[in-house]
Amino acid sequence: MAITITDECINCGACEPECPNNAIYEGALEWKLSDGTNLTGSQTTPTGNTYDADAENDPGSMDVYYIVTDKCTECVGFHDEPQCSAVCPVDCCVDDPDHEETEDELLAKKEFMHL
Repeated sequence: MAITITDECINCGACEPECPNNAIYEGALEWKLSDGTNLTGSQTTPTGNTYDADAENDPGSMDVYYIVTDKCTECVGFHDEPQCSAVCPVDCCVDDPDHEETEDELLAKKEFMHL
């Protein structure tokens, strides 16, 4: 499953540079599918969502850091554990029960973003 950041986030920013997929954004900032990936133009993610990879999308949170589910691979294919969870000083980077994914699905997302 993807990782989510809870409202207990203290906005320290420790998680953001650790994400190999650029899936973590500061609250209130827009995000792009192309950030940190090889994607351009119209793209349909392995989860079935279609985006203009270069377009800015609405923030997932206005107050705290957030993770874009379509970009989160739980660091599968990069690290042994999600790096955001490993560095979070308040343990607010947790499994997202609304977005359960198998290791194969997470690897497919990684391959999609990093050809």
